[in-house]
Amino acid sequence: MESGLVPPWRDLKRYVELRLEEAVKEAELAERFLEEGLLRNAARKAFQAWKAVVAAAAGLNRGLVEARFPGRVVDRLGRRRSRADWIIAVMPTGRLRSVAETLVDVYGWEVTYLTDMALNLHEFQYNGLDAEGVVSRYAELRDVERDLRHISAKVREWAKRLA
Repeated sequence: MESGLVPPWRDLKRYVELRLEEAVKEAELAERFLEEGLLRNAARKAFQAWKAVVAAAAGLNRGLVEARFPGRVVDRLGRRRSRADWIIAVMPTGRLRSVAETLVDVYGWEVTYLTDMALNLHEFQYNGLDAEGVVSRYAELRDVERDLRHISAKVREWAKRLA
């Protein structure tokens, strides 16, 4: 993500544009790491790419996010912000699926299944393969590779769709 990221409470349109650019660049890095056999690094980048897409989609649908997450929070600078704006800006991993579910009526169930796939890759990034399926949903590398390719393609598709 570019260091000049504009927070959504200042310029929501520009924030969305920058998050979509970030998403495409992260997907490109994921594909590069995949081709180099660095699957855990690729998983990290694919997750970050999809997270940026969801943040952009949430920004475009701020009213829905605000309805789901009302109230205010204090940010790390001690400033009071709308909870929705904070979630859109930070897109915490723990809220990613809830935000995706909030967007289902606008974008369909694909937003949720891709979020689940991204979260699976995020889990793989930390835990690697697990033949028993206890700490990772992936038992074979070919499944990781398939999901990485799929989500990278979907990130590009969604970035165009949301732009």
